[in-house]
Amino acid sequence: MTTKLDTVITKLFINNEFVDSESGETFDTINPATEEVLAKVQRAYSQDVDKAVNAATVAFTKWRDVSGPARRDLLLKYASLLEENQQYVAEIESADNGKPVSIARDVDIQLGIKCLKYFAGWADKIQGKTIPLENTASMAFTIHEPVGVVGGIIPWNFPVLMFIWKIAPILACGCTCVMKSSEKTPLTALLMAKLAKDAGFPEGVLNVISGYGPDCGAALAKHPDVDKVAFTGSSAVGHQIVKYSAETNLKRVSLELGGKSPLIICDDADLDQAADAAHIGLFLNHGQCCCASSRIFVDAKIHDRFVEKCIERAKNIAIGTDEGKFQGPQVDEIQFNKVLGYIASGKEEGATCVLGGKRIGTKGYFLEPTIFTNVEDSMKIAKEEIFGPVMQLLKFDTIQEAIERANATKYGLGAGVCSTNLGKAMGIARRLKAGTVWINQYDDFDTAMPFGGYKESGWGRDKGEYALQNYMEVKVINFPVNIYD
Repeated sequence: MTTKLDTVITKLFINNEFVDSESGETFDTINPATEEVLAKVQRAYSQDVDKAVNAATVAFTKWRDVSGPARRDLLLKYASLLEENQQYVAEIESADNGKPVSIARDVDIQLGIKCLKYFAGWADKIQGKTIPLENTASMAFTIHEPVGVVGGIIPWNFPVLMFIWKIAPILACGCTCVMKSSEKTPLTALLMAKLAKDAGFPEGVLNVISGYGPDCGAALAKHPDVDKVAFTGSSAVGHQIVKYSAETNLKRVSLELGGKSPLIICDDADLDQAADAAHIGLFLNHGQCCCASSRIFVDAKIHDRFVEKCIERAKNIAIGTDEGKFQGPQVDEIQFNKVLGYIASGKEEGATCVLGGKRIGTKGYFLEPTIFTNVEDSMKIAKEEIFGPVMQLLKFDTIQEAIERANATKYGLGAGVCSTNLGKAMGIARRLKAGTVWINQYDDFDTAMPFGGYKESGWGRDKGEYALQNYMEVKVINFPVNIYD
């Protein structure tokens, strides 16, 4: 089966059809590199959410009974179609989000293809257990059943990849879905809907709506026929989604939220390896990454040498959205101004801006790669999630001090340690309160590795076998055994 994507899709996708919203209203999606309107997209409100949830509810009655091997094969077809169309999807992703085309294709989409294939492999392996009972005249076993209709709400920083991180385990487990994309980056989710239809997924199994949080995302999170919400985004919105669950039907909630992740550079680290880890950890996706290593604690004995290496790498970042570039623009004017505000705050509070700190050009939301030294824990740039290409370097004197300061945050998504002493690095990693700890590297996102956070960085895990737990109910069946019937 093949398909050819060659046009931008702007309608809602409900029950396997592309349709206008009930209101007929649209919103603009902007190219952040040019500040020009890319397309006018149909805007979903609560009545559109109702239609999509109803379609998913009806579809669930049949989809839940589709065999694991059949779901596996559909997911593999889906992956194959994305692979065939990866260049076009990457071009639209780049135009809508701002990331360079080559990164959208070779990183985000490639990871997405691997994710679809990985969960295709799980679709026919979901199974329960037999349970030995005290009463030997009875027998019991568990089965894992799909939780039902899932409302997926995804962010704008990795639009295609976040879509797939949600949808792959949802469909593998036999759930149906209504996926709400970010209003900042709605286009590639609609392309993924087209590919799902062409792959052969039945009507209503996957629905994709485009809209804003307060009137579309909230309606989805509150909907009484939604059994589960899977959300990736800010901690503030995560709090609100939990409230919606409590106020309605106590739907299950999984949350992958914000971060202010520490990276500890020990005095025995390989400085080039450590500088590479810090560089990728902070500047990947122009700093718009929830687990960005935005608090880099450096042993005072090696601090100055390490700063030089960080500056050298950041100076050589290729700016733009074309093939081979590394850093594109911030996603929109709101995010652009927010990051500039944090840079101004860092300077006002006494941190030293040793590189960057300004806008690039006059068109597009491009920022210079920026590095601050002499950063104190109490500063705004050391406490709040910046979501931009702004590196903070903080000195420490003892490992115990570094661990305590690293953990002194409401977040706990990611962390890192750089040391040539693996035992020492492992000891530090075990004491860091974070869902993922990288050692001597950063931002390795293998699909088999679960991803999620401690504290206000969320509940539950995306990716890996653990992600299946989000979308399954465990049922125990118990019955008497009588050989003398």
